[in-house]
Amino acid sequence: MVAVIKIAGQQFKVEKDQTLFVPHVEGNAGDNVDLEVLLADADGKLSVGSAVKTTVKAEIVDQVKGDTVIAYKQKRRKGFHKKKGHRTAYTKIKVTSIA
Repeated sequence: MVAVIKIAGQQFKVEKDQTLFVPHVEGNAGDNVDLEVLLADADGKLSVGSAVKTTVKAEIVDQVKGDTVIAYKQKRRKGFHKKKGHRTAYTKIKVTSIA
């Protein structure tokens, strides 16, 4: 069974026992989360929109940060430069059931 879920405005295609990194979801490691289902495919039967009766449950595995992204600005011959960096927060989840 395959489902398309929505987390923080992004869509992910998931299957049972799949592990993936998604935008930050509130919770601690070991917490269970119910996810919003947009589309479900059960053995060739598609259900979309309000006809979806499928629920996707996932477990939060870890809260992690992505790689450092550097934003660097400089104006030549003016002595002006600015350097900032950030690390985006991600949540590692494991899909436990699609029912």
